[in-house]
Amino acid sequence: MILMGIGDEAGSALDTQLHATRALGWQHVELRAVEVPGHAKACIHEITDDAFAVAAEELSRQGVRAYCFGSTIMNWAKRIESPFAETIAEVKRTIPRMERLGTRFVRIMSFKPGDEESRIPAQVFDRVREVTNRFLDAGLQPVHENCMNHGGMSWKHALELLDKAPGLKWAFDAANPVFNPDRSKPKPWPRQDAWEFWENIREHVAHIHIKDAVWNPTRQDADYCWPGEGQGCVREILADALRHGYAGGVSMEPHMVVVFHGDNAGAPDNQVRLRENFLEYGRRLKALVSEARGALMGSTGAANRPPQPPRG
Repeated sequence: MILMGIGDEAGSALDTQLHATRALGWQHVELRAVEVPGHAKACIHEITDDAFAVAAEELSRQGVRAYCFGSTIMNWAKRIESPFAETIAEVKRTIPRMERLGTRFVRIMSFKPGDEESRIPAQVFDRVREVTNRFLDAGLQPVHENCMNHGGMSWKHALELLDKAPGLKWAFDAANPVFNPDRSKPKPWPRQDAWEFWENIREHVAHIHIKDAVWNPTRQDADYCWPGEGQGCVREILADALRHGYAGGVSMEPHMVVVFHGDNAGAPDNQVRLRENFLEYGRRLKALVSEARGALMGSTGAANRPPQPPRG
């Protein structure tokens, strides 16, 4: 497994993100929103060319590789009714920046689902397939996250999307099933089961997001918590991934201090808390992975197995 974090979960400034990454002994980061001196914070594919040049230089200087772009392409904030030209423009901005940084993976989504929809509109398949093909043609691997989007409505919807967009892989997020309704089932839709989703999508997973949560019925929302302490089956999923030879990226996304797109994410006191939470979360993630590896080695004789190649 290649451990990393989504950088802006450690703070807005790229320098902070990279220092926190190195403090955990990691050489990779998943880039989402970044801020460099003299430029406004924005997603890595949306910052200005000048800001990107600064970011590229800083990554090189600190010896950290951008493993994945956490893009906003077709994400939960966008509707299928939006002009597709806007999506294609995002893809065209993203590809050369990934090539510049030597980044292979890019997270995409499949638009916000309608309130009453339980089936994915054909237009979603068409757009996801087109975006997938553009990245694949450039030698890059798109991975779709099971978030608040059409492809994340259930594991059955996920498999349907993958079937309609050949070459697309999955970025599995362990906590998202905790708050997402399972639209493959009759109404009232129950919330999804993290283990059930993982077990059915596992063979298509090329990237893993680690966050954990407990459903709060009072707030009708998720309360985020330390990895392995919630309903995301994090401990079980990490162990199962290793058991099946997974050697790809594992990127933590704590969400415990603030959600990165929240209104107060940039407050100075939150920036301090973000960094400390990121470091502690990373230490706990490393401990969980070590625990899973130790259990696997002890129970299956995995020490005698040949190394498994990265998936995807």
